[in-house]
Amino acid sequence: MINLVFFLEEPSAEALLKALIPRLLAQYEDISVYYLVFEGKQDLEKKLNKRLKGWRRPDSRFIVLRDQDSANCQDVKLRLQQLCPDDKRNRTLVRIACRELESWYLADLDAVEKGLIISGIAPYQRKRKYRNPDAIYKPSHELERLTNRNYQKISGSRAIGAYLKLDNKRSNSFNVFINGLKAILGYDI
Repeated sequence: MINLVFFLEEPSAEALLKALIPRLLAQYEDISVYYLVFEGKQDLEKKLNKRLKGWRRPDSRFIVLRDQDSANCQDVKLRLQQLCPDDKRNRTLVRIACRELESWYLADLDAVEKGLIISGIAPYQRKRKYRNPDAIYKPSHELERLTNRNYQKISGSRAIGAYLKLDNKRSNSFNVFINGLKAILGYDI
């Protein structure tokens, strides 16, 4: 039995992953998934080392997921990796959502349309702005604007996560997250 443990900066990430991960791991029965949600990025960084050190379940793999926001992506990743205890570092994957988790949603406007039950959004995917959503400075604001304020962080993440295409290549950070998850589990998901 493999224990897959997510360390998340906010509840919306948990809502997304609870909709996404079961679809990703549907064919595997030997994986237990845990979600540890923190109260923002500072809380995550403050408590990450202690929580990792305290985790005692054998055969566990850890994924730390945090938004980039306006910080340098590589600096954030390096800082989080350095917070991981040495004995767990080789079983810990750090992934950064560039710029925010909402970039992943903007990469799949069909999923946004289906999840939020709104019509007319998917055709925007052809516009230059949505071809590389990781470059959008404030994706959460863009998503609110695009959905006419129908997007709410937690309920929207849950709803959209149920429809996100797992093989979507528009968001590089989403792609890196999915591929990293496959690699740390050692499965061909």
